[in-house]
Amino acid sequence: MTTSDSTKSFAAAASAGAAKGTAGSGQTSDIGFKTRQRPDAIRNSNIVAAKAVADAVRTSLGPRGMDKMIQTGNGEVTITNDGATILKQMSVIHPASKMLVELSKAQDIEAGDGTTTVVVLAGSLLDAASRLVSKGLHPTAIADAFEKAADKATEILKSISIPIELSDNDSLQRSASTALNSKVVSQHTHLLAPIAVQAVLKVINPAVDNNVDLRDIRIVKKLGGTIEDTELVEGLVLDQKTIGFGAPTRIEKAKIALIQFCISPPKTDMENTVIISDHAQMDRVIKEERQYILNIIKQIKKTNCNVLLIQKSILRDAISDLAIHYLAKMKILIVKDVEREDVPFIAKTLGCKPIASLDHFQQDMLGTADLVEEITAGSDKIVKITGVAHPGHTVSILLRGSNKLVLEEADRSIHDALCVIRCLVKERALIAGGAAPEIELSVRLAEYAQSLSGVHQYCIRAFAEALEVIPYTLAENAGLNPIATVTELRNRHAQNDTNAGINVRKGLISNILEENVVQPLLVSVSAIRLATETVRSILKIDDIIETM
Repeated sequence: MTTSDSTKSFAAAASAGAAKGTAGSGQTSDIGFKTRQRPDAIRNSNIVAAKAVADAVRTSLGPRGMDKMIQTGNGEVTITNDGATILKQMSVIHPASKMLVELSKAQDIEAGDGTTTVVVLAGSLLDAASRLVSKGLHPTAIADAFEKAADKATEILKSISIPIELSDNDSLQRSASTALNSKVVSQHTHLLAPIAVQAVLKVINPAVDNNVDLRDIRIVKKLGGTIEDTELVEGLVLDQKTIGFGAPTRIEKAKIALIQFCISPPKTDMENTVIISDHAQMDRVIKEERQYILNIIKQIKKTNCNVLLIQKSILRDAISDLAIHYLAKMKILIVKDVEREDVPFIAKTLGCKPIASLDHFQQDMLGTADLVEEITAGSDKIVKITGVAHPGHTVSILLRGSNKLVLEEADRSIHDALCVIRCLVKERALIAGGAAPEIELSVRLAEYAQSLSGVHQYCIRAFAEALEVIPYTLAENAGLNPIATVTELRNRHAQNDTNAGINVRKGLISNILEENVVQPLLVSVSAIRLATETVRSILKIDDIIETM
């Protein structure tokens, strides 16, 4: 069959099918939406794949959620219940599933918390959308109605939020505690929440700042001890230890230089060689090397520098044994192999400038601090610098843990707590936790749907019902009867008890604000916005085209 024949036959079949559809049903195209077979199958496939991802993380929602153990191909194990971490490490193939992984990543960047909530919510909205499509509604109409519902939900959330000031330390700590309560390290909330709050407040100016650069907060993880030994250091903690036999390990009234050049003999290029034929030449080379290093060290000593931080070098040794020997003799504390990416943070913290060459080694390039000392942390040693004379807006958190898995999870947990405080700096408002906002939205959106007509009313009611997945899952994970719990919650909210939520600890419904379970407004607003956006994108896909 030629190409033109096949095109004609396809067109004939399509027109015959269309005629059959209109004549047989006696309906015009605007009364009911009947999809062609392929777009319908593609849409269902996308929804099923995305819902599978949502169901995978659903059991880890809330304080009583279960943890996941993730094993990589090379045998490394991660234990976590952070939605973003689970999805990032999960191997997904279907393009729609990847959209949910990206959704979780977007929530992690925007709010830092609520990464499981946003995926569970998207799964529930897709479920509601698939039911609406199967009843004959057009996907574009559903997508538009969902967008309208998300706008109304944002408006409602803002109306029930409680404004706060950054000087209200209590509220900030309560928010951080709520974020930490669902983590593996929840028993250490009393210690980690105040550390997170103090760390953020030290790196911003609450009066003018409306964002937080989390790169100004450095988390140094050290194995050994317990999470109880974690501390906030106003100054700098360096992962490296001091070097040099006989060199000091503690310096008071320190003058610190951060150098980016090497204190070792220069080398030839890789393709060049130097041939030495007799002892005299050998002696001369050694003498020249010694003189070269001594010149550098005399220049360093001239500025009264007594602490030297040396950037890591890949071309040659950052510092030679001979240089270490001379510096130790002059009682200069040496720390080598400072990573290139840490240089801006160290310079900002210590108020010093990185020195790229010996010519620039002058007194005004140095930083000063009250104390630089090497301390033991578990089986390793670290360098701690405190009492910086001209500190930048930076802090370090020294995180301790008994094993690698706990340490990694504590790092992720404290990052979430820092992100929650960052949300409050961006949008200074709190709402109740414990699924109270979701059930309030469900009740209020159902009322709002009654004021509309046509397809929008139907779709917004479905959107409102889909929001009930959060309290349902929260109750299910806490071992409560989900149907009875959600029904009682709905009744309480229908009687204007806005702050009624699921008290997971006591296993009942109570005023969740009195239990100090609060979360930033931005977390919930961002979750609803991003979940709706992703659901709209998936709904509007009617074909998958593969390219080479």
